[in-house]
Amino acid sequence: MAEGDDGQEKTEDPTPRRKEQAREDGKVVTSKEVFVLFSIISAMAIISAAGSMGETLAGSWASWLRWDSSEQLDSIIIQRLKEALWALFLIGMGIGIPMLALTIGVQAAMGGLNWAPKAMAFKPDKMDPLKGLKRMVSMKSLVELGKALMKVGLLGGAAYGVLLSQIPEMELMYTMAPGPAAAMFQSGVIRLLSALIVGLLVIGVVDYGYQFYSLNKSLKMSRQELKDEAKQTEGSPELKGAIRRRQMEASQGAKRAKALDDVPNATAVITNPTHFAIALRYAPEEADAPIILAMGRGAMAHRIMERASKARVTTVQAPPLARALYYTGQIGEMIPEALFVAVAAILAHVYRLDHDMPTDMPDLDIPKELRLDEHGRPEKEA
Repeated sequence: MAEGDDGQEKTEDPTPRRKEQAREDGKVVTSKEVFVLFSIISAMAIISAAGSMGETLAGSWASWLRWDSSEQLDSIIIQRLKEALWALFLIGMGIGIPMLALTIGVQAAMGGLNWAPKAMAFKPDKMDPLKGLKRMVSMKSLVELGKALMKVGLLGGAAYGVLLSQIPEMELMYTMAPGPAAAMFQSGVIRLLSALIVGLLVIGVVDYGYQFYSLNKSLKMSRQELKDEAKQTEGSPELKGAIRRRQMEASQGAKRAKALDDVPNATAVITNPTHFAIALRYAPEEADAPIILAMGRGAMAHRIMERASKARVTTVQAPPLARALYYTGQIGEMIPEALFVAVAAILAHVYRLDHDMPTDMPDLDIPKELRLDEHGRPEKEA
């Protein structure tokens, strides 16, 4: 078993935080052999899909190298060279773009796409000759040696067998026209790639399995590391602050949602008329003073007024009282005692409105210290 810096065995599975840190350091499952395997598979697929392209291309190249004696040599060479280079560019793009897309897809399937600047940073310990010697005799170097021997054995043997079987055909190629020779060469390349794919499949499976095992083993944690991480995570002021903020936001969101649902139960809604809205309920059998069911400013104020309108709750414009209630009251609590008289006058006015009785908007007695502007600051005397 591997041991940590604290001398304890690393037997515990890595935590999500440990895995995330590993990704930041560029430690993800990847296999060069799998990349090579799929690159050759894509190359063979492209060559196979090309069909008679090889024969056509060979014929085109042959035509580019022929010209009439009546043609200007300088101009025809430049023109034919442009055509040949353009054809090569198109072939390169046709092969390169699918292979690039396949490479990205293979890495995404193996260990996910990951951008890790830390992995590209200069590391002075890489220049340490002693550590370099340790790496040379490590398990990783032995695995790399084993893979190299497998490549020589499997790939070399496969290539030798295919090429040996192709010798009779290759001897005939120089007697053939460019088109048929290109088609024969294309067929031989496909057979060679097919043989290499079989060997690379074995090597790729072995290498991917080792890389997966090696990465997970390196991320194993000791019990002490688990305790230290838990202590660090739970004790982080930033994390605690973020958790508190989320809890407060969730609590306030739930409180606002419930407050809006309570608006239809209000006795009256006092507005600014557009910036503030406070929904009050007065039921003598429930409380000794009016209760603030909901209040808000801006968009929230508009939502309160919309709910009140749908529920046919009377809305009264009283800007100074609305601001005073907003800045000194709390949802779910009785209104401040200093505003009892002003609110009582408003509720009496609402009662007469609801019962079609003649009434005028009353003068409101709001204490000087509660006369606030829209920002909650004391109003300046005129």
